[in-house]
Amino acid sequence: MEKNQELLKHIYETAEMGNYSCKILLEDLKEKDNKIKKILTEIQDDYQKFQEKVAKKLKEKPKKSTMSKMMASMGIRKEVKNDNSDSSMAEMLIQGLMMGNLETEKKTKAYEKTASSNELDLAKDFLKFQQKNIEKLKEYL
Repeated sequence: MEKNQELLKHIYETAEMGNYSCKILLEDLKEKDNKIKKILTEIQDDYQKFQEKVAKKLKEKPKKSTMSKMMASMGIRKEVKNDNSDSSMAEMLIQGLMMGNLETEKKTKAYEKTASSNELDLAKDFLKFQQKNIEKLKEYL
């Protein structure tokens, strides 16, 4: 696989997992009175946009990781059951965004000499998206 395709694949997988995790969390908070749901919906929408944008550039879509999604669902549901406060939900989301941000930064640096400028720009936009939302979510801590 070309180097830029590997970087795009990483962004796609991270956006897909973020989108999925937000969807599960929104479902679990549906009947609850959390203020964080608005920003969570915005984050999910942005993950979806990144996923769609990258999908158009990928030669083939990565296979979905069912095990990762199952583990994420179980972790999210456990957290919501234990403490569904906005503060707790923000902390969980920040941790997920930070993990994705760290991995994306590593991949971006690994491919900065071989990936095209378009793919690098997309990766940098994705990093900015993650960082911006980490900062927004800190308001809920």
